[in-house]
Amino acid sequence: MTAPTASIHALPRTEGDIAVEVRSICKNYSDVEALRLIDLDFPRGKLTTLLGPSGCGKTTLLKIIAGLVEPTSGEVRVNGKVVTGPGPERAFVFQDFALMPWATVMRNVAFGLELKGMAKAERQSIARHYIAEVGLTGFENKYPHELSGGMRQRVGLARAFAVNAEVLLLDEPFSAVDEQNRRKFQEDLLQLVEKERKTFIFVTHSIEEAVYVSDRIVLLSRRPSRVAQIIEPKIDRTSSPDAIRRDQGYLDTVEEIWQGLKHYVD
Repeated sequence: MTAPTASIHALPRTEGDIAVEVRSICKNYSDVEALRLIDLDFPRGKLTTLLGPSGCGKTTLLKIIAGLVEPTSGEVRVNGKVVTGPGPERAFVFQDFALMPWATVMRNVAFGLELKGMAKAERQSIARHYIAEVGLTGFENKYPHELSGGMRQRVGLARAFAVNAEVLLLDEPFSAVDEQNRRKFQEDLLQLVEKERKTFIFVTHSIEEAVYVSDRIVLLSRRPSRVAQIIEPKIDRTSSPDAIRRDQGYLDTVEEIWQGLKHYVD
């Protein structure tokens, strides 16, 4: 199939300003080899999606970048510094929200700033700004159990933005919401990427979602996972969301990735 709308590379090479470098990362769990010699660069200010079959190690790689999981070998560098654990330059948005159930939306969003010792008035001002950015103005004093799943995920996103981390790590952040909210979140995410100019590393199982939101897509093979392809969708984002999803370039890129995914997981 001819698909001039996407640029596909055999090797994971990216030119330009690099925020995160992954070098020769391997990860073994007992007798299971999860990741094998992963080499990747993540450009600053771009959204890169990790895509691949279930169990291929997408979340494991994301947690290694976050410093939450230690690799068996290899190293990760953020802004040139080797990752040895979690750090303030990275923020993780969990699939299961990971909110404090006893705390209000305001307290949850401001919690990272509280840990930094920021004065209450300042941290609440910052938290209020990002609560508004994710569309939750008026819910500052609500508790997680009073919110829908989609709203709880928005709280998680606001909390990640509030700490002003340079790198945002998102582990299937929209998987627990219905399709209508998922599409709205995708659109909101693109607006935040454009506005915040941070580096996003995004994990999803959805090819369509990856093509819609990504500057780059890293296709991982089945376990032991390796980099199979890097895809750069060429999507005209000036169109409406519905027009983008009907665009032949978008559809061709989705199909091309599906064909590549079948090739690398069979």
